[in-house]
Amino acid sequence: MTERAHAEGHAEEHAGTWSGSWVAERLGVALTGDEALTGLLGLALRRNPKRAHLLVSNVLGKHVPQSPSVVHGHGVALGRRVRDLLGAEAAARAVVLGYAETATGLGHSVADGLDSAPYLHSTRRPVATVARAGGFEESHSHATSHLLLPEDPALLAGDGPLVLVDDEFSTGNTVLNTVRALHERYPRKRYVVVALVDMRSPADAGRLDDFAREIGARVDLVTTASGTVQLPPGVLEKGQELVARHETAAAEATTEPTTAPATGPAGRVPVAAPSGTVRRVELHWPHDVPDGGRHGFTPAHRARLEAALPAMAARIAEALPADARRVLVLGFEELMYAPLRLAQALEQTVRGDVAVRYSTTTRSPVLAVDDPGYAIRTRLVFPAHDDPADGPGERYAYNVAGAGFDAVVAVVDSAADTPALHAPDGLTARLAAHVPHVLLAVVPSYVPRSPHAPERPSMLPEPLRGPDFSSYAPDEVGWLLQDLSDVTLEAPTEEREEAIQSGGAHYAESLPVEYQPSEQYQQLFHAALKTSAARLARAVGAVTEIVLAERSPRPVLVSLARAGTPVGVLMRRWAQFRHGLDLPHYAVSIVRGRGIDANALRWLAEHHDPADVVFVDGWTGKGAITRELAAALRAFEDSDGITGFDPEIAVLADPGSCVRTYGTRDDFLIPSACLNSTVSGLISRTVLRADLVGPHDFHGAKFYRELAGADLSPAFLDAVSACFPEVTEAVDAQAKELLSADRAPTWEGWAAVERISEEYGIHDVNLVKPGVGETTRVMLRRVPWKVLARAGAGADLDHVRLLAEQRGVPVEEVADLPYTCVGLIHPQYTRGATGADGKAVTL
Repeated sequence: MTERAHAEGHAEEHAGTWSGSWVAERLGVALTGDEALTGLLGLALRRNPKRAHLLVSNVLGKHVPQSPSVVHGHGVALGRRVRDLLGAEAAARAVVLGYAETATGLGHSVADGLDSAPYLHSTRRPVATVARAGGFEESHSHATSHLLLPEDPALLAGDGPLVLVDDEFSTGNTVLNTVRALHERYPRKRYVVVALVDMRSPADAGRLDDFAREIGARVDLVTTASGTVQLPPGVLEKGQELVARHETAAAEATTEPTTAPATGPAGRVPVAAPSGTVRRVELHWPHDVPDGGRHGFTPAHRARLEAALPAMAARIAEALPADARRVLVLGFEELMYAPLRLAQALEQTVRGDVAVRYSTTTRSPVLAVDDPGYAIRTRLVFPAHDDPADGPGERYAYNVAGAGFDAVVAVVDSAADTPALHAPDGLTARLAAHVPHVLLAVVPSYVPRSPHAPERPSMLPEPLRGPDFSSYAPDEVGWLLQDLSDVTLEAPTEEREEAIQSGGAHYAESLPVEYQPSEQYQQLFHAALKTSAARLARAVGAVTEIVLAERSPRPVLVSLARAGTPVGVLMRRWAQFRHGLDLPHYAVSIVRGRGIDANALRWLAEHHDPADVVFVDGWTGKGAITRELAAALRAFEDSDGITGFDPEIAVLADPGSCVRTYGTRDDFLIPSACLNSTVSGLISRTVLRADLVGPHDFHGAKFYRELAGADLSPAFLDAVSACFPEVTEAVDAQAKELLSADRAPTWEGWAAVERISEEYGIHDVNLVKPGVGETTRVMLRRVPWKVLARAGAGADLDHVRLLAEQRGVPVEEVADLPYTCVGLIHPQYTRGATGADGKAVTL
């Protein structure tokens, strides 16, 4: 059966069939309420441990291809109702806020209906050059963290109405969390909540009024339709069992590459060899128009886009094959509005016998079942292709295969136009396996330039050096930091953990109280150093030789403070010992979620060739900093126009398989991970807080001069350096072997972390810290829940076991653990989650 015939069969089957009947019959789920509900919504099953069912909108343009005029029209109609509700004067002062990823296009459309409202949507893509204006959590989602990153900080600070737009209003938790967080910063008198459907239960229905009274503001609700979802007891477990059964059947039925049929059992699309063509179409996107509302989209932006749309649509129409009769414009995750408006303009440009439909790819994992009574008929699976901050993973395009499209116009932003997009298993290849013609249209990613860049001082301060800042010798490292030693930044571990996990504070805004090791623990450190010094020396020598051979004959070592700094010092010492080189070495700050210190990069670019810079860290866990650095350097290129910095990090140990420049991939005890500042030159973790770090300042840190009597930093470096002569031959052999090996990252560590997060019911990879070094950090700085230890792990874990005993943390042996150990941060932490003595307790 051809895909066109398959699609026509779908259409016939759909006549009179509700696309939620399959789930309703098997799980007993029912929709009650307005008659329009079943026309607006279908049902599917989530691959999600938190909720069994998924309400699938027929008019949102996410999972179900739909006419772009219908999709945009529903949003505009809601916006006009909001305008009528507010009145002309209040509507003119309103700001619209949409939710990533599903409602970004809907929120844009609502703002269009309001005519003069600026628009912002939340995002899961951090941008180093843009200060965070807020954030919140979405409790039921598979990807929960939202960031608010307006280019203009004043966008959310006005007193006009705030219009919050989501695709559905189910419990109200996400909206209430958002309003509560924003109201604390920017209080206002009126909020309007907008959704396509209001599906709150009777128990949730009164919460909105109660919440409005609590904050002293008016909160209105505007929706297209309303009703409730009736869920029978045990629906979550029953749904999970149903998903598992159908996916097992699909996996068993689809084991070999094939070109047909379009779908297999359970709607799973078999792996198919690409047969369609893939080519680019140049849009000539207007240079002064953002790609969407991630950093704000003003009425002026909207007017310029409207003027440019006809010409862009004409270029797409000209590139389409002459015989195309059914065309899909496919957007990309958060990038929904630009593809939607392009599709709508294309719909108005092409002949009347060409049907244009619109949908987007998504992060949301949903079961596909090829049944007319099920909303998700087919699923294309491909890897993420925009280097997402939360790591690699699967992405999906639903109801595309088997839908009879003659052509697909895939619209992505330039940040997502990567080799992964074009790989054999990438999105374009997946589309070409089922559609004869694939056009790729790339919209330039909009990254705001730093408003401070034009006025920054021409001379940045010189690096801090010991003994005035740190216990390292002045030639060992220059710190591109500012000294905050006189500022009180420490907070009790339990208070920090509660603030971090609740979203009330970022971990870099304060410091943990410095752990003072007991005499028994210090004895363990010295014993570990004695037994591992030669092993460390081999790894230091090997990674330094790889850097000299592959990166630069005279590299500039730039350590990521603070764990990378001792490693950078040792690499510098090896280069002196083995090659007589006197390499520059600096330490800079990088903060997860906020990027690398841009002023430090500017200083480095003024004093060195960026191509010679090699970033150095101690070890990899799941690779979060690896991805953070890559994203930050891309943003820095966009903001400052300075190119040449290589995002590849050189590390002593790479147990997570996240980099290709390393000394070893063994997960073993690196003694510098056992302690805090007393093995890192008496320097604290780095600090990034708006009231302390201005636009022209380096990030900050403290020098704990008062701990000089306990400082082991020189002893650690000297013990490892003393082993250099005895390991020279071993280093030469190890470096030669590594240089000839396939060292491409496999990201095995990330996959293991995702699996552990789900197996232990945590559902947040940020709370899973793999490897000996990261586990030690959990024990010293966070509120630990438990430690997973590989069965048979020996002396490498003596210090972890001691810390666990002191903090009352259970150590659980696991037979097939890919790391020596993994530390789990308490996943439901409040100060009440620990006992009165501060020790961890079980959930």
